[in-house]
Amino acid sequence: MPIQAPRLPKAGETIHGHKFFIGFGGKGANQCIQAARLGAKTAMVCKVGKDFFGDNYIQNFKDYGVNTDFVGQASDAATGAASIIVNDAGENAIVIVAGANMLLGSEELHKALPAISHAKVLVCQLEISPQTSLQALRMAQENKVKTIFNPAPAIPDLDTDFYRASDVFCCNESEAELLTGSPVSNVEEARQAGKELLKRGCGSVIITLGPQGCVVVEAQGSASIHVQTTSVKSVDTTGAGDSFIGALAFYMAHYPTMPLQEMACRANQVAGVSVQTVGTQTSYPLKKHLPAELF
Repeated sequence: MPIQAPRLPKAGETIHGHKFFIGFGGKGANQCIQAARLGAKTAMVCKVGKDFFGDNYIQNFKDYGVNTDFVGQASDAATGAASIIVNDAGENAIVIVAGANMLLGSEELHKALPAISHAKVLVCQLEISPQTSLQALRMAQENKVKTIFNPAPAIPDLDTDFYRASDVFCCNESEAELLTGSPVSNVEEARQAGKELLKRGCGSVIITLGPQGCVVVEAQGSASIHVQTTSVKSVDTTGAGDSFIGALAFYMAHYPTMPLQEMACRANQVAGVSVQTVGTQTSYPLKKHLPAELF
């Protein structure tokens, strides 16, 4: 439920906002829908509540052409929700309540195994139980499916097996900071954090830096690459990281031989379009509205 306000409130402060609207979100849902809007064939594995929001969530997936065969509805938990405040600079503060998503477990993953095993890319986050995410990543790797892991919302005591289960470990600067214990506020610090995360067993690491682009770290000993992005006027940065990951998944699935740094460069451009419009999924560009050279 996004709210636009002139600035983010201080603790205990009440301020007037400009606009309030109800939209659909969730990191995994956002990433899935951005990939779908670029032309990927997508399926979602998650749980929503047996409530008004859950029914509408499923319909929203269908409206975007997402396969909902593995979207369950729980009667004992509400649909996950988020409160989002966006200031005039386009910066945001977000609080999420995972709700029914925390009930997703092994049983649901095994039902979804036919879809997981035939996918080209699996994307996981931490909006569900960490062990469920880790199990899904392992299932994908056992079936030679490429994996992208986005450790968000970040947790400091991340199971070390997540690194080994990630072909691409993709996080933003604040998540990288929490996981490494070192500050990540610029490109050089992101390079160091990326190298540290790579040592833990990831296939490769991407650290997104908002308007500074991203840093790509691949093989041990090779140079990290700073992928710059074009400067744009940001209206709302909510979901920009999800747009990036959804676009990255699209490129990994459709252009598997493309160098990772080129995929990241193109994903940067897709995410750059998303921040120029208010909203999350509604701001995500369709393939037909993007330059032909991105495809």
